[in-house]
Amino acid sequence: MSLVEAAREAREKAYAPYSQFKVGAAVRTASGAVYRGVNVENVAYPEGTCAEAGAIAAMVLGGETEIAEVAVIADSPAPVPPCGGCRQKLAEFAGQDVKVTLATTRGEVLETTVGALLPGAFGSGHMTSPSDDGL
Repeated sequence: MSLVEAAREAREKAYAPYSQFKVGAAVRTASGAVYRGVNVENVAYPEGTCAEAGAIAAMVLGGETEIAEVAVIADSPAPVPPCGGCRQKLAEFAGQDVKVTLATTRGEVLETTVGALLPGAFGSGHMTSPSDDGL
């Protein structure tokens, strides 16, 4: 099964009673395992969980922390990129050159990378340790 197909199957289980905008995501890890996620809304809309965040949470629960590939699918006129928060979440676990496939349920596909989605990503290298603060 392709990663886009895994995301497509996951999308069917999304919980989006307020927006009716179901999204599915799948991440393949360095080990080859695939983890899926869906968007989950609640009555305090727009609060909820994005599909990408769900897939990442499932991956971490599965004991893995390295994303090798990403797929996201939605029923939209054009492929939908991850929101800003999810771009940062992906950058936490994926290198800048990791392939991201964005797809529509009608078969349109756009391939990009984590780095293209989030140039200048904030990373652990931007943080200083207490011993580096000059005190």
